[in-house]
Amino acid sequence: MNQSKKLELSVGAFLLIGFAALLFLVMKVADVHSWGQTNTYTLHAQFENIGGLKVRAPIKVGGVTVGEVTGITLDSDTFLPQVTMAMNREFGSFPETSSASILTSGLLGEQYIGIRPGFMDEDIMLLDDGSFIEDTKSALVLEDMIGQVLYSLGGDQE
Repeated sequence: MNQSKKLELSVGAFLLIGFAALLFLVMKVADVHSWGQTNTYTLHAQFENIGGLKVRAPIKVGGVTVGEVTGITLDSDTFLPQVTMAMNREFGSFPETSSASILTSGLLGEQYIGIRPGFMDEDIMLLDDGSFIEDTKSALVLEDMIGQVLYSLGGDQE
């Protein structure tokens, strides 16, 4: 009887360790960083075309990830996509003259938002929680560019 209790305990411990390892793997694959509140502030930007930008896409400044996209909605007044971004406070605030562009990693890679910090002056305010980035550049859509090239090549035949 004592032997079977030991076996049951070891099988139970093995199962618990297996479930913990599976939970750890799921958290790593889902890229969950923390359970609690992170030290971020929210910025918004409107683009004419966001291409294939997705929620949780990185926001980079000079290749350094400084935040991530937390939401993409359609503005009901202008019918333009509005992107909500969570910016890490550890990198500070950006001047209101900063611009946001939707860029692509490589030729056909995933899209991300690139922030180009603007100039600082004593009259320039800093972007804080809830601010809008006014200067935006939309995504370059490969299909549109191919269509423009084909259209311009087709116009030369006349």
